[in-house]
Amino acid sequence: MSDSHWINQPPQLPANKRLGRRLAAQFISTAIFLTMAGAAGFLGAQYAQDENISVDGPLVTAPPVGKAAVGTSSVAKAANVIAPSVVTIDAVTGSGEAIGTGVILSSDGEILTNNHVIEGASSVRVRLGGETEPRIADVLGTDPGNDLGLIKLRQSSGLTAATLADPLSIAVGDQVVAVGYALYLDGGPSVTSGIVSALNRTLTVESGALNALIQTDAAISSGNSGGPLINMSGQVIGINTAVARGDSSTAANNIGFAISVGEVLRVVPVLRKQASGTARPEGYLGVGLSDRSDGGQGAVVSQVATDSPAEKAGLKVDDVVLEVNDQPITGQGSLIAIVRDSVPGDEIIINVLRKGARLTLRAKLVVRKSS
Repeated sequence: MSDSHWINQPPQLPANKRLGRRLAAQFISTAIFLTMAGAAGFLGAQYAQDENISVDGPLVTAPPVGKAAVGTSSVAKAANVIAPSVVTIDAVTGSGEAIGTGVILSSDGEILTNNHVIEGASSVRVRLGGETEPRIADVLGTDPGNDLGLIKLRQSSGLTAATLADPLSIAVGDQVVAVGYALYLDGGPSVTSGIVSALNRTLTVESGALNALIQTDAAISSGNSGGPLINMSGQVIGINTAVARGDSSTAANNIGFAISVGEVLRVVPVLRKQASGTARPEGYLGVGLSDRSDGGQGAVVSQVATDSPAEKAGLKVDDVVLEVNDQPITGQGSLIAIVRDSVPGDEIIINVLRKGARLTLRAKLVVRKSS
C-alpha cells in the first residue's frame, strides 16, 4: 500500500476544467454589452460629424501602430518575450475534450504542459501563436504526481524555446506575469500580472500531493493550465497548475499555484527518459499520516507499515515529522511529495518530535509497490 492511500485527500480545482464548445454562450451578455458600447461610440462620432464641428489649428495625432507593436510597460515587454513559446493544446479523450496551454522547451518541438491537460488523450493537437491550423503532437511522458507532461510536435524545427529562470532567483513579492489560453477565448493568450505571494506551498490532490509550488495573485483561469508564470525578463519561473476556490465557510481570492521551475528542471529529464522506455520507480517509506490538530507545523505519523523502511528507521505512531533532508514539513502533503520524488535506495534524514524531544532518524527507501 502506498503512503498516500492512507490519507483523506480533499478535492482540488485544476486550472484546466473540461471545456465544452458551449462556453461562448456564457458570454453572450458580455458580448451584447460590448456591441452596444461600440454602437454608442459610432453614433456619437456620426452626430459630431453631422453638426460640422470645426477645430481651430492643426490636429496632432500619433503615428499608426503596427500589428507587431510592443507595449512600453514591463508587463508588456515580458509577455512579448515569452509569446513565441506559448501554445494552445487541445487534447481529445474518451470523455470529451481538454483545453490547456503549453510552453515550448526545444526548437524541435518539445512542449511542457500539465499532466491533467493531456491525461488519457487519444490525440493531442497544438496550435502555435500566429498560426491558424493545429499540429499533431505525441505524448513523450507524464508524471501525474507532479502534474507535468511532455509532448512533442511531429517534424517541427526552428521554434522559439522558452528560457527557464534560475530557481534561486525567485523571491516573495517579485512581480510576475501569467500567460495562457484562459477560457479558450478567441485570439491569442491572455496576460495577467501579479506578484509571488508565497513559495514552497503544498496541495493535496487525488494523485498525491504537489509540493514546492509558487503561490501567486496573478489571475489564473480554466485553460491557463500548463502555461508559464514568468518573471519580468520573460523567463519561466513556474507552470500554472491550479487555483483555490472557497466553500461555504471559507473564501479564496486571487490564489493561484504554479509548479516551480526547480521541479520542472528535475522532472523534465525523467519525462525524456520515459520516452525512451525507462520508467522511474518512486520511493516508499511506509507510513500513514495526518495533519497536526494542535496548531503546530509538521505531519503526524498515524500508521507504520510492518517491515517497512519507516519501521526499520524507528518511526512510531504519534511522532511528528518536522523536517526531511533539511526541508520543512508543513503538512502531510509535503512529506508524501518528498518521499515520492526520492529514488529507491536513497537514505533520507528525518527530524521528528516525540513526546517533547527531538530525534533524528535515517530511513533507506525502497521501491513503491503498485496498489
